[in-house]
Amino acid sequence: MKLVPTRLHGVVIVEPAVFSDDRGWFMESFNEPRFHAALGELGLPAPRPFVQDNHSCSQRGVLRGLHFQRAPHAQGKLVRVVQGAAFDVAVDIRPGSATFGQWVGVELDAQNRRQLWIPEGFAHGFLALQDDTHFLYKTTDVYAKDCEGAIRFDDGDIGIAWPALEGLSAYRVAPKDAAAPSLAACRATLQAA
Repeated sequence: MKLVPTRLHGVVIVEPAVFSDDRGWFMESFNEPRFHAALGELGLPAPRPFVQDNHSCSQRGVLRGLHFQRAPHAQGKLVRVVQGAAFDVAVDIRPGSATFGQWVGVELDAQNRRQLWIPEGFAHGFLALQDDTHFLYKTTDVYAKDCEGAIRFDDGDIGIAWPALEGLSAYRVAPKDAAAPSLAACRATLQAA
């Protein structure tokens, strides 16, 4: 496994070792000792143990996010796509961070088999680039409704460059996500994110 740092400190792309031949391929999708060691080599802390796995399926043009959870149930997420393709985004919402409000986006798909590690203190969202995109993620805490938060996916102060999809005039966004506040509007509540 190879970890590639992004411009947001703590967010890393995970490129697994894939072994293939004429029969097919094999990879370890997760190995805790190797993951922790690779994070340590980058000077990053090991996450809390993963306690919940989630699996979603989205049609092309579905945009989910930007979601986060506040303490005491803040979540780190290790995300990947096992079918289809997604543009995956992390936004730094750590108060006092030099990169507060900045974002990074990575294409994850079934062919590149990349994963993205998003530690606590980041909002997360993704855009499905193909129909039947299956998105899997491991989290370091369980879902807690009273700790959930969201930021508008199209917040102009963040300026995420979501990919345009040919033939699609608007992304398919849940009403709850469309009504999410801006980063500026929820900044005061982020101390506990």
